[in-house]
Amino acid sequence: MCLAIPGQLVEWVDREHHIAKADVSGVCRNVNVGLLAGGEDDIELGDWVLIHVGFGMSKIDEAEAKATREFLELLGDPYREELAELEASRIE
Repeated sequence: MCLAIPGQLVEWVDREHHIAKADVSGVCRNVNVGLLAGGEDDIELGDWVLIHVGFGMSKIDEAEAKATREFLELLGDPYREELAELEASRIE
């Protein structure tokens, strides 16, 4: 199952190439946020984004991030499996 999961941007890894480190329920990994660069969804450190297959897909607020994470946690194993896959994958 592929889920879009909320993560908070905590560090720029390579701003020129739109790579940021995101914290997803305690799992930190690099994500590509190029889809959100510029325009009305321009992102900065501290922002929350929905992440799918290593890409920041949309900017969300903290309340939506919390509600989404709480819902995903109710899914049980599929959410835990998604976190394990996220932790094992890398964007360099």
